[in-house]
Amino acid sequence: MTDDRRPDKPFSAACERNRDPILAVLRDWFADRRRVLEIGSGTGQHAVYFAPVLPHVSWQTSERAEALPGLQAWLDDANLANTPPPLTLEVGGVWPRETYDAVFSANTLHIMSWPEVQMLFAALPAATTLDAKLAIYGPFNHAGHYTSDSNAAFDASLKARSPQMGLRDAAEVDALAAAAGFDLVDDVAMPANNRLRLWRRVR
Repeated sequence: MTDDRRPDKPFSAACERNRDPILAVLRDWFADRRRVLEIGSGTGQHAVYFAPVLPHVSWQTSERAEALPGLQAWLDDANLANTPPPLTLEVGGVWPRETYDAVFSANTLHIMSWPEVQMLFAALPAATTLDAKLAIYGPFNHAGHYTSDSNAAFDASLKARSPQMGLRDAAEVDALAAAAGFDLVDDVAMPANNRLRLWRRVR
């Protein structure tokens, strides 16, 4: 979907719906952070909504090359001082040389293949500082089960698009985080059967 006023500017209704519940958590979780890397920034709607409320943070967006023009359109229109130019980032490719004290990603793990999810977490130690905070938003399965009928239907729709997509099990994601040095701190319930899972790097 695109913004009717800017046909080159993509628009996500989901971002509009979930941005306030997410920000209510990040406002506190990132209160002491300085450099946030957002993985899979999509349209950029989260970045331009969160960054003004977190002026102490440099909010670094990133996306695959093909999505950068739409993301850049949102950043250009917002013209915020704390959103530097977006990075081209493939989780299995070359990551930025800089390190960040926080990482955020929304609605990405179920779009990536499982090997890509594994590569994402494997790359985090080199991309983050000790004591970095990690926040990931989206739907998760628990103990191999769907938490709602709507999540089951969503998973089926994802797998119809690609068998590599699908909801991830929270315990399996936690295991990847632990292997990267991150311990789970909180698992916050969000609207529409989503979660905002929070980890801190401890080693």
